[in-house]
Amino acid sequence: MKAKLPKGMGGGPANMQSMIKQAQKMQEDMAALQEELDAREYEVKAGGGVVTVKINGKLEVLSIDVAPEVVDPDDIETMTDIIVAAVNEAIKKVNETNSEEMGKITGGLNVPGIPGLF
Repeated sequence: MKAKLPKGMGGGPANMQSMIKQAQKMQEDMAALQEELDAREYEVKAGGGVVTVKINGKLEVLSIDVAPEVVDPDDIETMTDIIVAAVNEAIKKVNETNSEEMGKITGGLNVPGIPGLF
């Protein structure tokens, strides 16, 4: 007895090749997008704008600017807390942007079982 697949299911080698081509195209698009995202620069301010962090898409800190009024030799802890907050916010911004942009290509698809795809 042969089982009949619903219409659109199966399709043999031609359908499989089409799926492979789509996966390869998605992988190429994702690689190109990742290159673009890595090159982007982000600027985040913290502490009411007294600390500015510039970071790239590779999560490399490019610069940290600290306003003179926040530099208090008797309160280094506050300044370092603001710097840490700014760096963490910058990393969060990069990760959120990367996820959103990749989601546009993958349609939210996350298939860990396909090697080399994700």
